[in-house]
Amino acid sequence: MDVNLGSKETASLVEIRESVGAGRSIVFVSGNFNVVHPGHLRLFKFAAEIGDYLVVGVLPDSSPGVTVPAEMRLEGLRANIHIDHALLLTSPVEDVISRLRPEIVIKGKEFENRENPEQAIVSAYGGKLIFASGEVRFSSLQLLRNEYLQTKLSTIIKSSDMPARRGFGMEDLKPILSQFAGKRVLVVGDLIIDTYIDCEALGMSQEEPTIVLSPIEQRTFVGGAGIVSLHARGLGAQVNFVTVVGDDTLSQFARDNFERYGVGSELITDDTRPTTHKTRYRAAGKSLLRVNDLRQHAIDPVVMRQFLRKVEELLPRTDLLLFSDFNYGCLPQLLVDAVVARAKEHGVMTMADSQASSQLADISRYRGMTLITPTEREARLATQDFESGLIAVAERLKSVSGTQHLFVTLGAEGLLIYGDDQGVTRTDRLPAFNTAPRDVAGAGDSLFTTASLALCCGADIWRSAYLGSLAAACQTSRVGNLPLTVADIVAEIDHPDDFA
Repeated sequence: MDVNLGSKETASLVEIRESVGAGRSIVFVSGNFNVVHPGHLRLFKFAAEIGDYLVVGVLPDSSPGVTVPAEMRLEGLRANIHIDHALLLTSPVEDVISRLRPEIVIKGKEFENRENPEQAIVSAYGGKLIFASGEVRFSSLQLLRNEYLQTKLSTIIKSSDMPARRGFGMEDLKPILSQFAGKRVLVVGDLIIDTYIDCEALGMSQEEPTIVLSPIEQRTFVGGAGIVSLHARGLGAQVNFVTVVGDDTLSQFARDNFERYGVGSELITDDTRPTTHKTRYRAAGKSLLRVNDLRQHAIDPVVMRQFLRKVEELLPRTDLLLFSDFNYGCLPQLLVDAVVARAKEHGVMTMADSQASSQLADISRYRGMTLITPTEREARLATQDFESGLIAVAERLKSVSGTQHLFVTLGAEGLLIYGDDQGVTRTDRLPAFNTAPRDVAGAGDSLFTTASLALCCGADIWRSAYLGSLAAACQTSRVGNLPLTVADIVAEIDHPDDFA
């Protein structure tokens, strides 16, 4: 058969064949792929498993049944973890197969009993034509990606009560945001790498009462104290970050991310632990299981001294120090006390968030902070008071810790503010702004970072709390830890008709 291929496509096919190399098999699949549904995903997974290199050809826009532009279809395919190479076909599929000479060509099961012109071509060079299909239950992969990439402002309802009580309007918040760019922030605490594996729930196992999942797509983010540093950088501040990591590929992933976003990172290697890694398995927009790979023992004195030296080097160029403590051993008390003392010597404002989700914590060990932001559980753990009213617990925690301001975060119930207002301790309350959060995991970090920056810029506690609540609402409107930007918060400030 005469092969009539354009020179650009021909070159691409030759390069693919050469790059795969001898002894490795190419699997080829082609189609329109307007919407990538679970049937396609299972087909790609199957194709990747039976060969070494999966090439997917996308038919041109002029092909029958095509409704989505080629570039959009290619973008979706190239993000699939099973596909090694996706290209636009400008020539007949048979001609492409003749040039590429894949060891295996896969067509849908519905073509098995039809005439298939590819059969003769594949047989001529000793390849195989296989018929396999997934079930046709449509679920757009692009909709799944939008959960990660798009902020859904329509579910955010801002409170108008507290601004009226405290004498400020939405336009008064924007000048505070503009001041973030001049601040120098140092973040210290536990780095976490978060992986989200989105799955299709296939049903219940017949052998045992277990839910069976099929992975669709995987995304990995910097989390923990790392996302606090990325939030601060995304909001415009100059940021340095000091933490402890393992000697592994995840630490390099973190370094690459900090470099890409412009965060100065001091990652101290501790050979006795891996870089903390949390994997969430999700289906139908909900987390089903979280697997943590971590160590929780305190860093040893040698690592502690390295840590303190890095902090001491950075403090003279710092306006705001943020402790982001997940209680995995990065910040033992001796180190915390030393860092706090050095920060006071340099006149650096200090704030702390100490989290206790699946582990214990004591936020009161961070003494003399400008702000601490515990959950109700964390506040009660710190005071060992599980019976008193929340105001009494907040008052006791403020007294014990010596903090100037205190936020008690209440999840879906919002935020209790217990702060100093011109020398007088006052309380107030904000509801949760996001009425339908997609992922609540990042709410506390975004609240803490944004409110801390606002306080550092001279904003009062009320404006700071409101900006922090806006940041949390924006962050929980998408899945995964993506760094916040000033534009995200301004877009919500300007969003009309969403006041309660």
